[in-house]
Amino acid sequence: MTDLYGQTYGARELAARGGAGGVRLVTLSDGVERGVRALEFSTGTGLRFEVLVDRAMDIGAAEHRGRAFGWRSPTGFRHPGLHEHADEDGLSWLRSFSGLVVTGGLDHTLFGDSVDASGYRYPPRASVQHGLHGRVSNIPARLSGYGSTWDGDRCVLWAEGEIRQAAVFAENLTLVRRIEADLGGNEIRLIDTVHNPAFEPMPHMFLYHINLGWPLLDEGARFDAPVEETLWRSDSVDEQGVDNVVLPAPIPGFVEQVYAHRLTAGRAAVVNERLGMAVSVHWSLEEFPHFFEWLNLRAGNYAIGLEPSTHHVTGDRAARDNGTMTWLEPGETRTYRTAFRVEDLP
Repeated sequence: MTDLYGQTYGARELAARGGAGGVRLVTLSDGVERGVRALEFSTGTGLRFEVLVDRAMDIGAAEHRGRAFGWRSPTGFRHPGLHEHADEDGLSWLRSFSGLVVTGGLDHTLFGDSVDASGYRYPPRASVQHGLHGRVSNIPARLSGYGSTWDGDRCVLWAEGEIRQAAVFAENLTLVRRIEADLGGNEIRLIDTVHNPAFEPMPHMFLYHINLGWPLLDEGARFDAPVEETLWRSDSVDEQGVDNVVLPAPIPGFVEQVYAHRLTAGRAAVVNERLGMAVSVHWSLEEFPHFFEWLNLRAGNYAIGLEPSTHHVTGDRAARDNGTMTWLEPGETRTYRTAFRVEDLP
C-alpha cells in the first residue's frame, strides 16, 4: 500500500483517483542545456528530482516540498557535446560541474594525470592523459526504460540506462545505472553496475560527487558523519580556519577545503535545524571504503560535497604505484548501491 496525503491507497484506489506522482521525459531547450534529455521524478510527497539522461544519468536539480537541496552551479546542466575534456590541464570538467550527483570514473577519478597505457598494447598510446574525475559524467546514456511498477503493495518509480566509456585500443567499460524512488516515499536509490565487456583487464575507479546547496546548506547547517579519524586535509584548511562541521554563510573568495575522513559506517548528512530538514546519504564501506568532504563556501558557488570513493584522495598514479588500483578482469562486474534520504526534523 502507498501512503499519500494522510491516507493509504492500493493500485486500484489510486487509479480511481487519477493517480499521483510519476516519471516524465522532457528535453531542455535553451542555452548550454539545449538538447539534454531529463527524467522528472515526483513521488507525491514533495520529493522532486531530475535525472540527466545525457549526462550519464546523473541527478541534477532536487527539492523536497519546495526546499531545494541539489546544488545548482553557474555552469547549468551543460550539454555533453560542449564538453572540453583535455582543456585547461584537465580542469575543464569544472565547466560542466553542477547537480546533486556528478559521477567520477569509470577508469579515473580525482585530479588529472598522465599514466601508463602499455596494458592496452597499442605502441602509439604510451600513456593516457586524464582530466579531473574522468570522462563518464559527460557521456550520454542509452535509455533502456522508465516508468512506474507495482511490486506487491509498493509502487516503484524507476529509470534505467547504459553508459559506455570506450575507445579503440584503450578503455572499454559500461555502467548500467538504475534509479528508483517509491511513490509516497522520500528516498532516492541509485544502483550502479560497472562491467568490463573487453578481453583485457581494465582499470576502474569510481566516485560520487554528491553536492548539496542552499537552502539546505546555510549558515548554521551541520555536517554529520561518524568520523573516526581525519586522514588528510587540504592546505586551505589551516590557512582559512573555517569550521567543517557547523557551516558558515557564503564567503567571498573562499578557497575550497577538502577532507579525507575514515568513517565507522557509510553514512553522511547535512542537517538544517532552522529549515527543519536533513538529507543523508547511505552506502556500503565495502563498495566505497573512502570518503571525502568538500567545502565550497565561496559566494556564488556555495555548496558542500559528500564523496564516497573507491580510492584514496591521492588518486590514480598513487593507486597504481601502491597496488590498490582496481583492475576489472574480462567479464567482471562491480555493483554499487547508494540511498539518499530526506527527513523532516521534529
